[in-house]
Amino acid sequence: MVASLDASAQDSLSIRFGYLSYEQALQSMPDYKIAREKTDKLWGQYEAELKRVEDEFNRKYEDFLDGQREFPKTILRKRQTELQELMTKNIAFKEDSRRQLAEAEAEAIAPLKEKLNEVIAKIAHERGYAFVINTDAEACPYINPQMGDDINELVTKSLQR
Repeated sequence: MVASLDASAQDSLSIRFGYLSYEQALQSMPDYKIAREKTDKLWGQYEAELKRVEDEFNRKYEDFLDGQREFPKTILRKRQTELQELMTKNIAFKEDSRRQLAEAEAEAIAPLKEKLNEVIAKIAHERGYAFVINTDAEACPYINPQMGDDINELVTKSLQR
């Protein structure tokens, strides 16, 4: 009888959970490709501008190297200062570009993540899960399939509707 009570207590205490690859689910969304294309286009524009300013710097640096022996000291210092300022501006632009691209990507993906989170919450509620585990980045190297359910397919199908 004690064994029966112990088994019954374990059943009532068993926690069910779901698990999925959040990235895979996100990438399966129809609007994900559109969001990626927008951010890729923006990235391409920044990349072209970075190349342009790098080429401009390289051209001015080559001009400086070609004429440095012939320049009077004041012109030499002026050119060195110009190069240093240009390099500082280019570094600042590159850092600002990375920040703006990250913000643009986060902004483009935010509504998709919100929708994905709603779908996951709905499925978790319907199936009585205590929680849903994101298996990306090897965060969970082992999941007991008797205690948890792979919900990748359920989420993907729900997102396609």
